[in-house]
Amino acid sequence: MALFVYAIAFSLAYVSLETGMGALILFGSVQATMIGAGLWRGERPQLREWVGLVTAMAGLIYLVLPGMAAPDPLGAVLMIASGVGWGVYSLRGKKPAAPVAATAGNFASTLPFAMLAVTIAWGTLHATPRGVALAVTSGAVTSGLGYVIWYLALRGLTATRAAIVQLAVPVIAAAGGIVVLAEEPTVRLAVASVLILGGVGGAILAHDSGHELDP
Repeated sequence: MALFVYAIAFSLAYVSLETGMGALILFGSVQATMIGAGLWRGERPQLREWVGLVTAMAGLIYLVLPGMAAPDPLGAVLMIASGVGWGVYSLRGKKPAAPVAATAGNFASTLPFAMLAVTIAWGTLHATPRGVALAVTSGAVTSGLGYVIWYLALRGLTATRAAIVQLAVPVIAAAGGIVVLAEEPTVRLAVASVLILGGVGGAILAHDSGHELDP
């Protein structure tokens, strides 16, 4: 259910949201969900982890800020729901011992909900062979493999650290755009990348060094 909510709400939200605003709402909702759950379970992040989170979030805001206007209310609500869905999906991912089987089962379990959504939207559907091929590749290859790797990574991360690590995703996506799509690198991207990656790295190193200093 969490995976389906994330995917359907994300898709519908971006019909009315700008890319930057959508990313900011999504990542903010993910952080709030996962860090809130970690605090509820008794995790107590160190001060340097909080500083790393704030630094990384500042970098994300700086990256997506240009030209940003007030978001569409419905789109914002949908993106918040998407972020909560991904946060719950990630938290649940710390439990499975077999990430491949768990991911396959999760995808298969979304089918009844997906078929219901298709039935409701049947009159407005449009598909081309190329679009279908791209969608299948996105779901079965990039998303499927990516989620398996994420479930593997979650085993060694607290909820707080897992939330912070995900803030590196916009930088990775931007780097992919430069390498694959020949997009132009900018000073804004460079500064934002330093803030985001510095914050993520600082939070992780703070946690590790804290353990090393324990008597």
